Amino acid sequence: MSILTVKNISHGFGDRGIFEDVSFRLLKGEHVGLIGANGEGKSTFMNIITGKLAPDEGDVEWSNRVRVGYMDQHAQLERGKTIRDVLKEAFKYLFDLEAEILSMYDKMADASTEEIDKMMNDIGTIQDMLDHNGFYVIDAKIEEIAAGLGLKDIGLDKDVADLSGGQRTKVLLAKLLLEVPDILLLDEPTNYLDEQHIEWLKRYLQNYENAFILISHDIPFLNSVINLIYHVENRKLTRYVGDYDNFRRIYEAKKEQLEAAFERQQQEISKLEDFIARNKARVATTGMARARQKKLDKMEIIELAPEKPKPEFNFKQARTSGKMIFEARDLVIGYNEPLTKPLNLRMERGQKIALVGANGLGKTTLLKSLMGLINPLSGEVETGDYQEIGYFEQEIKEANYKTCIEEVWESFPHFTQYEIRAALAKCGLTTKHIESKVVVLSGGEQAKVRLCKLINRETNILILDEPTNHLDVDAKEELKRALKAYKGSILLVCHEPEFYNDVVTDVWNCEEWTTKIV
Repeated sequence: MSILTVKNISHGFGDRGIFEDVSFRLLKGEHVGLIGANGEGKSTFMNIITGKLAPDEGDVEWSNRVRVGYMDQHAQLERGKTIRDVLKEAFKYLFDLEAEILSMYDKMADASTEEIDKMMNDIGTIQDMLDHNGFYVIDAKIEEIAAGLGLKDIGLDKDVADLSGGQRTKVLLAKLLLEVPDILLLDEPTNYLDEQHIEWLKRYLQNYENAFILISHDIPFLNSVINLIYHVENRKLTRYVGDYDNFRRIYEAKKEQLEAAFERQQQEISKLEDFIARNKARVATTGMARARQKKLDKMEIIELAPEKPKPEFNFKQARTSGKMIFEARDLVIGYNEPLTKPLNLRMERGQKIALVGANGLGKTTLLKSLMGLINPLSGEVETGDYQEIGYFEQEIKEANYKTCIEEVWESFPHFTQYEIRAALAKCGLTTKHIESKVVVLSGGEQAKVRLCKLINRETNILILDEPTNHLDVDAKEELKRALKAYKGSILLVCHEPEFYNDVVTDVWNCEEWTTKIV
């Protein structure tokens, strides 16, 4: 049974085409991975099927009474609400039914016998709905999902406005899972999740009976939960049965076949054009030349898709730093309350360190404390000599209305416009992206603009806070290569062992330092 049918949709922004005559069907129970390079239109597709964007052409049809759950990482959480309050909103329709029952009980005092009988029938029907949908075990359901995603460790009575980016993602995801919709739409749900909770989400989705569409650049995670791939490329959507590895094998084989057919056809075209040019003017052979021209005119020309620009990250090296990068003595970090025990840490030149551990333990706070961006609650940090630090922040909350060129030029005013464009192109951005405002780019494209600024500064220390979030497979692989080749020191927050294991010399587990229960 088809839950969702997309018919012949086309869509674009200005003169930039995103989709062209795309069709798609989702059947009950299908677990779909929606993949493609940054900026190909994956999130746009999600916005079209949820009605947030109207396609320029085509139709989107949902079957009747389908409950759709969409995890939007940009959703706002209101100050004054606790985590528990937000999670209870998943059951609003049940609380509304309970309020209806209570309202009917109030009206019974002034009702006639006939009205009371009708109300009692309605109450019975609603009561069955409440029982069937687990109204009386809501608290237990909330506790179960909250425990699985680590929200109980944060405290369900904490104000949602005080949460970190990763914690906010967990709340939105937990609320969505509690709604148990007929179809889940998940746009990079593992961003900001730590390893333990990615593992929990993996098991949850493996056992999920309903359909879901998942956007993810975390290939091991994707492979473990999906049974279908839809690949977005060059304004088309192509279906592949199986996991990502199977898609890659078939995709590469089809690409090789097309390239071989293209080469053969180009050779044939060249021979035909050569024959026509040499023989069309001669009376004896003009008929043969016409025949070949007809064959050429009828030929269906094979076109190869233009090669997508692949990112190239090469970090510029500053002079060598002093031997000591930093030394922390009895350092306690936090804002209003301590996040850690007193820390005594030392980092030396040449070390590449991954900071790992659950969200909300203070990894970002530690980075900012070491750089002097925020003051520690107690203790001190001594930094070494000749430091040129390149810092990649986890998230930029403010919308950026500058163009990509303006954004980079502001940091490198001595560059020519040609040099700015070339630097952005090296990061895998096309001319259309480069001339667009940063705010309209996808998360991955915005990350590439920020990386462009980072790689064009001379540094000897890189401090990177979850740099792989939003990056597509090619960009992740290239970033890993560049970090392995980097001669300086690296302090990296990352939740993807397959990314950092080959890069770092040391792993520091923040769970060993926390004042919180994990």
